[in-house]
Amino acid sequence: MTKLKNEAQLTKKALEVAENYAKQRGYAEFRPTDSAKEKLECLYRLLVKDKLIVPLPTNQENGPNMKHRLALWIARQLPKDHPLLQC
Repeated sequence: MTKLKNEAQLTKKALEVAENYAKQRGYAEFRPTDSAKEKLECLYRLLVKDKLIVPLPTNQENGPNMKHRLALWIARQLPKDHPLLQC
């Protein structure tokens, strides 16, 4: 797994977009008491279920790999000239 430039910012953007997508799908909002890990896993599984991203192999499903997969997903969704893709 090679780290992307701006991966942390891409992951943050991916979580934002995925959360908006989940709301449009009718999911309730996340509670303030939900951990970041729970939120990440929930949004990852939603995107996998809807076939928007390719699932990780079961033995590689962990936080860093899920974050990386979400960062790759959003990097492909953003326009080529988006500031997060520059550098």
